[in-house]
Amino acid sequence: MRIFDFVFSFIFIINILYGSSLPNFNTSDKDKLLIEIISYVIDKGHYNPKEMNDDFSKNVFNSYLETLDGQHRFFLKSDINNFSRYKTEIDDQLKSAKIDFFNLTYDQSEIRIEQVRDFYPSLLEKPFDFSVKESTSLNFKETPYAKNLSELKERWRKRFKLSTLDRFVTKKEQELSKKDKDSSYLIKPEIILEKEARLLTLQNIDDYFEMVGEVVRKDYFSLFVNSVVTEFDPHTYYFPPKEKELFDTNMSGKFEGIGARLSKRQEKVKIVEVISGGPVWKNDLLQAGDEILMVAQPNEEPIDISGMRLDDSIKLIKGPKGTNVILTIKRVNGVVEDVTIERDVVILEESYAKSAIINKDQKKYGLIELPKFYVDFKDYGERNAATDVKKVLEQFKSSSVDGIVIDLRNNGGGSLKTVVDMTGYFIEKGPVVQVKSTGGRKEVLEDTDPSLIWDGPLVVLVNEFSASASEILAAALQDYRRAIILGSNQTYGKGTVQNVIDLNRIISVNQYGDLGALKMTTDKFYRINGGSTQLEGVKSDIVFPSRYNSIEIGEKDQSNPLAWDRISPANYSSWNKNIQYNYIISKSKDRIKNNPLIKLILEQGEWIKLKQNDFNYDLDYESYISERDKDKSYSDRFKVLEDFNSGLSIKWVPDSFELISSTKDLKDRRDRWVKGLKKDMYIEEAVNILNDLNQNFNEKISLSQKKVKLND
Repeated sequence: MRIFDFVFSFIFIINILYGSSLPNFNTSDKDKLLIEIISYVIDKGHYNPKEMNDDFSKNVFNSYLETLDGQHRFFLKSDINNFSRYKTEIDDQLKSAKIDFFNLTYDQSEIRIEQVRDFYPSLLEKPFDFSVKESTSLNFKETPYAKNLSELKERWRKRFKLSTLDRFVTKKEQELSKKDKDSSYLIKPEIILEKEARLLTLQNIDDYFEMVGEVVRKDYFSLFVNSVVTEFDPHTYYFPPKEKELFDTNMSGKFEGIGARLSKRQEKVKIVEVISGGPVWKNDLLQAGDEILMVAQPNEEPIDISGMRLDDSIKLIKGPKGTNVILTIKRVNGVVEDVTIERDVVILEESYAKSAIINKDQKKYGLIELPKFYVDFKDYGERNAATDVKKVLEQFKSSSVDGIVIDLRNNGGGSLKTVVDMTGYFIEKGPVVQVKSTGGRKEVLEDTDPSLIWDGPLVVLVNEFSASASEILAAALQDYRRAIILGSNQTYGKGTVQNVIDLNRIISVNQYGDLGALKMTTDKFYRINGGSTQLEGVKSDIVFPSRYNSIEIGEKDQSNPLAWDRISPANYSSWNKNIQYNYIISKSKDRIKNNPLIKLILEQGEWIKLKQNDFNYDLDYESYISERDKDKSYSDRFKVLEDFNSGLSIKWVPDSFELISSTKDLKDRRDRWVKGLKKDMYIEEAVNILNDLNQNFNEKISLSQKKVKLND
């Protein structure tokens, strides 16, 4: 594949152009220069650059204001009216490298932040009356901007009251708990508890404004630039110099922190991925979809991160190995609790393929869990996903397994070459994926090795978080009818490729210092049947419902995703084994339909969606407690799902690397992994499907042998 060849030649070309045709650097400041360079790079290098017109301008206007003040806590309606004169002019400003709109919004945001900083302490001077019936809404999209400062103050007052009420409830329960443990303990009066809770709210907002004071103009400008570039697609992103360093660190594959990836949408910081091997994964502390409300260091008060930039939130959460951080988490089921996590270096081995042997009904099945398609780009001969999976498959063959499960759930992608090599282990030879690049150039990536490693029954597990490269493997095996895909309605739906371009290499002369980098979409993936994996992902042959069914997760739920389309199919032939796929799929669907727990899973998903869309909060104690207790009581009905156990006999298989570095910690992690597999309904159904496939394979072999004898 020649994606990187294109990128470097592209950089060389615009180096020449810009080295001679850029405006006089002495009269252009760094921000204007940056806007002009990024506009040019996207126009010439993006897979599908949009026309910068009035509609483009309106979208940037709305997304930038959402980024600046999504909770409508600072700007007034009059400010928005003043900004609106630029609503259709941002495109013209970008083309002429002007930043008048940005300057106006930045200056006004500084004024409003200072005004709120001046009045918020007075809102926390008097006690809150938790007997007063009133409510507040956190549905910021439906809440108009305040008409004046008085209305803005009232909004802040209600937010402070909600935060204080939440802390008051916690403190009161702690007092009751102490009394239960020690009957002689004197419970603090409610007036004292309210004052302590209110003081915590004040300290939290003080900390918040201290951080706001650290945000400088260039940080705001980066927000503006990203409001522009993400209008092209959600994966095109500008990295200012500091973020570029962090990006480089993350790309190295070594993490130090809690071991979870976060995202921010609609002012909510959520867990989008739990990294295998990290502290969170080891102790099963968090799950994808959990929302982080507050962050606290040991012996310090928690800090509300709802109005904070994601980077600032991450700074609070990250820290040296061996130190603790306390997160206040809102689970997907609505339950709020504190979780203490000891930070650590993520163990990279847990990002590698893991394998296990599953025994059922005198049959043996192999399981390969692949968290990502890892590779050492400097030396493909080093350990990578394809070579590791090959070794496992050969182990399985020597153990005479009767079928194999490949688990791609939560696999966010990785090296495309490993996908092509891996697909070849299950087919004789042929195309694996089509790649269309900027300018319309198309390339078909093929497996050219006619040898097969595994030609027996195969099931691939996917979910809503299987993305990019994992979607390519699943799609190829599905198109060849080589495997049955079991999982969510569809995978994530990311069918695009990004390359990172160092903007400092674009110009031959730069007197303004580090310009950062641009991650830009340059290519698009297509299945061998011609359809794109973009938006639609891979639709499972057999859908096994999950609690995420009703939640907006995936590329289609992002802002400005590239469209789905189709190109001509590649030349390929379906798997020639005569498998009764439709019959086997039908049997599995009947099992799932008759599973008594499925209805409960679907109910849980709908309830989670309902709670996530409930933005209204009561501000009196009785209503608040009543609603919380009702939620807890309802969520308890789903505990039976956590008690599920398939009863399967599962043993993990150590690979050569694990045998060399075998430790008690590794054994404990693998044992916990196996324990999770036994409680996994997906795994149970995958084994049932393999049983059906295995029976079908044996029937065909037996029939073939009978035909041979008759011919003899």
